[in-house]
Amino acid sequence: MFRDETIRCAFGVALRELRTRAGISQEKLAAKARLNRTYVGDVERGERNIAIVNIVKVCRALDIRLSEFFREVEKHLG
Repeated sequence: MFRDETIRCAFGVALRELRTRAGISQEKLAAKARLNRTYVGDVERGERNIAIVNIVKVCRALDIRLSEFFREVEKHLG
């Protein structure tokens, strides 16, 4: 069983990797997803538990499928 912190951290690492792979800053991702930049930073650091609505917004902003995003998260869960 994974601890909540472990899941949030894996999610954040996956988000950061996908964002940098897309070549965009936290600020640009936040603007495209209509989220606050500090919120995106908090999620990337594993400090925030992102809502499913915001996950969908992030995936659309990154132009990726939810399944692709969660495959990346799974890689970091081990």
